Amino acid sequence: MGELHSISEVASKFDGRVTPHQREVLERAVAKLVLIVDQVGVSTSDMIALLESGLTMGELLEYLALRESGVS
Repeated sequence: MGELHSISEVASKFDGRVTPHQREVLERAVAKLVLIVDQVGVSTSDMIALLESGLTMGELLEYLALRESGVS
């Protein structure tokens, strides 16, 4: 699937305040996002780079939707 930050790494940014239910929801969300980026031809490494460069999650989803629709 490509390289992803681990759920533990993400959870650590919340000072351990992630409940088991929140962790499960986060894991499902990440898995779905990886499937979407794969479907539109974006690597998970590229997705991570976009997010680390300052793209918000909303902007990432808009970008993926545009790629899916064939808009450059």
